[in-house]
Amino acid sequence: MSASFVLQNVRAVLKDGLLPNASIWVENGYIRRIFQAEETLPQPLCALPHTDGQNALALAGFIDVHIHGFAGFGPEQATAQALWEMSARLAREGVCAFCPTLYCAKPQEMEQLLRTLAPALGKETGAKILGFHLEGPFISPAKPGVMKPQDIAPADINVFKRLYDAAEGKIAAMTLAPELAGIGPVIEFCLERGILPQAGHTNATYNEFLTGAARGVTHATHLFNAMSPFTHRAPNAAGAVLLHPKISCEIIADGVHVHPDVVSFLKRVKPIENIVLVTDALKPTGQTEGPFIANGEEVIFDGGVWKRKADGVIAGSALTMARGVKNLVDFGYTLDEAAACASANPARLMKRPQTGRLAEGFTADIVLLDGNFKPVKTFIQGREVK
Repeated sequence: MSASFVLQNVRAVLKDGLLPNASIWVENGYIRRIFQAEETLPQPLCALPHTDGQNALALAGFIDVHIHGFAGFGPEQATAQALWEMSARLAREGVCAFCPTLYCAKPQEMEQLLRTLAPALGKETGAKILGFHLEGPFISPAKPGVMKPQDIAPADINVFKRLYDAAEGKIAAMTLAPELAGIGPVIEFCLERGILPQAGHTNATYNEFLTGAARGVTHATHLFNAMSPFTHRAPNAAGAVLLHPKISCEIIADGVHVHPDVVSFLKRVKPIENIVLVTDALKPTGQTEGPFIANGEEVIFDGGVWKRKADGVIAGSALTMARGVKNLVDFGYTLDEAAACASANPARLMKRPQTGRLAEGFTADIVLLDGNFKPVKTFIQGREVK
């Protein structure tokens, strides 16, 4: 499919609702105009290639800012090819951009991994890699989740500078615990270089979290998971996110990491633009044959999530972005709200102002979903993914 074409007969999910029987004019990789059903296409468009969307839902391409791997590929394999395969396979699932997420590891190990992987970025042919998301090593030993406690490191700006240099500056986001001693210079370094500092794997008190927010940590990693919980006497980290509308957050909408009714409750207290759907998916997600390995440990699929085989601890999600959108709708979000959580909101978070919406002038990143929310076609910058 050319980067200039007309996509006809789709139900376009726009910022303010659904436009049935729509046509989308794509020109040189950008959305030139979206036509309503009753409009007649201008004569010059008749000469362009046309594709029939077969009444599929058309959404802006998904952006997953927290994902460890997919279809048996991920950054933990320490090869450029693994990242490129992850990019290609995610694109077939409607993901047009993502942040490959590194597990917490010993700083020197993360440094070596970044040095190995950094040259691969920019050479992917599927979903665009926005930069690495580092989930550690400056996290709370009290909230490791599935991270290995021995890999957690005290906050140290010199350590982070070495990680930044090893990544050739290609770090998009960093999960950290805002209450740690010495974290201030790390936060400042992130903000100065356009890296998103996000609070996660944190045991912060309510006041400690708000101190971090005042420093610039205004986004939370996988809300409710691996953070100090909200209680009526101690709101803690989760309470700070709930009580302060301007603090944005990730949500893993698989119905297991967070109860569906809590996911529904979230949009009652949080502006929809500050809710970001993520998968936090592990490398074996979408993999058809085992053994299933994530972060060097065998995992099993049980109860809708990946669990560490050794002890049954939840190791991560098996969610896809398309399934996450469907779940949000099932949990009470409108279709345009769910689409925003998967596209426009992460685009804004990553400072990609012309991405993440079906609107004139925006990049033609488009996913078509069938009636079961299964991706049937993906276009990245107007080019169909094969």
